[in-house]
Amino acid sequence: MIPQYASALLISDLHLTPSMPLTAQRFFDFCEKEAPKVEAVFILGDLFEYWVGDDAAASSPFQQEVQRTIANLSTKVKTYYLHGNRDFLIGKSFIKKTGMTLLSDPSTVEIASQSWVLAHGDALCTADIGYQAFRHWVRKPWIQKIFLGLPLNWRKAIAQHLRSNSHSQYQAQQRPRSHQVKMDVTQQACASVIKDQSGNRLIHGHTHLPAHHEESLGAQNWQRWVLSDWDLDHPESLPPRASALLIDSAGARYLDLIKS
Repeated sequence: MIPQYASALLISDLHLTPSMPLTAQRFFDFCEKEAPKVEAVFILGDLFEYWVGDDAAASSPFQQEVQRTIANLSTKVKTYYLHGNRDFLIGKSFIKKTGMTLLSDPSTVEIASQSWVLAHGDALCTADIGYQAFRHWVRKPWIQKIFLGLPLNWRKAIAQHLRSNSHSQYQAQQRPRSHQVKMDVTQQACASVIKDQSGNRLIHGHTHLPAHHEESLGAQNWQRWVLSDWDLDHPESLPPRASALLIDSAGARYLDLIKS
């Protein structure tokens, strides 16, 4: 059955980590102040900067604090989670302890009497062939089983290595236009997921390019809402940013969580 709610808040790409305390605090405040005002909250991936296994939370006071915050929120409103490209290893243990419900990518939900297709967004960036090949392999259960069987310090080292080799999320606006196009979603991928889900409204994160788009391809027409990433800790690189998409009977609009 498709989840149905009269109102919801949707967020993604917080990349929570102890080294970004202002961003983390805004998330804690969001869970206490804004989130309980709606019927459901959807976190569309990359809640954490990286995740190397549910067992790592036992030795991380920061991850435990996030866990407690979400568990408290889940007692007030229905809370959903969808895996991102940085925390797709979040497993059943963490989901159970937070009280969240895990959604597949993509999923269709009904909010304010309208159907919405939800996705993280990385699978829609089909122009980035190298990343899609990487994603194909790391999402295989047997690969994940091997990785999670490694000592925790090895997993952390691998995660740190992958992070150091990736393009910094704080330099998105400084990249050449050709690179931005490669890292963005493609209309073909959006049209395909919209068709498969029998919808015409798509919400995703991942690209850090928040905007509302009216798009079409062939006979298909759809709306696409892109969620913002959050970063209140690096004003020297880009302006602070944190927002959520609010959907209720008045429609869909971005909620600025910096000014609020």
